[in-house]
Amino acid sequence: MNAIPAVSSDVPEQRSEEPEGVPDTWQERARALVVRFGPAVWCYAVLKLIGFTVFMKLLSFAGDYAKKPARFGGGANTWDVLASWDGWWYQQVAQFGYHPALIPVPGGQPGFSIEQNSAAFFPLYPGLMRLTSDVTGLGLYGAGMLVSILASLFAAAGIYAVVDRMSGPRAGVIAAGIWAIAPGSGAEWAVYSDSLFVALAAWACYFVMTRQWVTAGVITLIAGLNRPTAAALIGAVGLAALVELYRRESGVLRPLAAMLLAPVGLLGYVAWVGWRTGEWGGYFRLQHDAWLHYFDWGQGTWHSIRGVLLGRSDYPFAFPVPDLLATLIVFSLPVLIVLLIRLRPPLVLTAYTLATIVSVLGSLGIFGNVSRYLLPAFPLFIALAVGMRKLSWPVLAAVLGTGAVASGWYAGYVLFELGVP
Repeated sequence: MNAIPAVSSDVPEQRSEEPEGVPDTWQERARALVVRFGPAVWCYAVLKLIGFTVFMKLLSFAGDYAKKPARFGGGANTWDVLASWDGWWYQQVAQFGYHPALIPVPGGQPGFSIEQNSAAFFPLYPGLMRLTSDVTGLGLYGAGMLVSILASLFAAAGIYAVVDRMSGPRAGVIAAGIWAIAPGSGAEWAVYSDSLFVALAAWACYFVMTRQWVTAGVITLIAGLNRPTAAALIGAVGLAALVELYRRESGVLRPLAAMLLAPVGLLGYVAWVGWRTGEWGGYFRLQHDAWLHYFDWGQGTWHSIRGVLLGRSDYPFAFPVPDLLATLIVFSLPVLIVLLIRLRPPLVLTAYTLATIVSVLGSLGIFGNVSRYLLPAFPLFIALAVGMRKLSWPVLAAVLGTGAVASGWYAGYVLFELGVP
């Protein structure tokens, strides 16, 4: 990180944290929040609804979902697809809890020598599903969708807060809109934990930017209970706190508290799985030997890209259309990274984005899911939002609206129907 002089952890002084004046009543505070975040949330929701509708129409038009098992991308209705694959596992956790075990598969192949177990899925999202179901009376599917949709709105607000602080409210609204139509955004309104994680990550970054260290540490701790990708966020928050300790601009106790709190959730869950399975590396063995998902220093990504460029399918989890889109996304990353760094973002955003990219491209998994795995790297959209803020609102509506229609295919149908999300 030190080799990149454009990166700075300084808080831009030209941006104010809150609107002028402190509201006295809860009604005034609520009104102030609506005024501040309403445009970004509405922009996100409208664009997302357009893409979601197109996605459902494509599923209905094709009809292939009706020929697949409910667990593997099918169901009786188009919307059942949203609760398949990982969504099925989250429902299992919400309904039955965890029973961690490392059970060998007789004659299993490398990478699939252990039975798949729900302990590979972190507890925060299914826990919220169960709580929402108990409180509202909704089934687990409905509860999961409600949690994901509400979390996506909080994520849009968090992205707005981060970008507004860097580049102004107009860019913040546009950034929230871009996240609605980003590749992989089909997972935002599904029984998946992605929206919840991005909401936590965006707000953790915002609280670091505003030097609210304890709050940032607590939110990062919670994010660590949601997805293993929280490791990138933990590292970014910890690095920013370490720099703050060196500068002594926020004292010692608060940055130190953030550093200590941030990894507790992730480490606690991984340790619990290890204890229950009787093997301290049980979680990682489960990922490696039951899902063929582990850090391989980019070999899997290289083999997948090579296969796509040569028109071959001689790599694990080959899906032609999703893999082609993933390859184009990977090729766009250097451009987006350079554009981001030119804006001199706070250190926490740069570290979080780069760590997320390294963890995604450096791990073996389903290559076609690169679009979804990179969904948390929302700072990559900041430069695009800054560049687009000079456009008039009618032009922006045309650009983002067209993207929303197209996202129903590339971010939804391709992800869930032509690949494995």
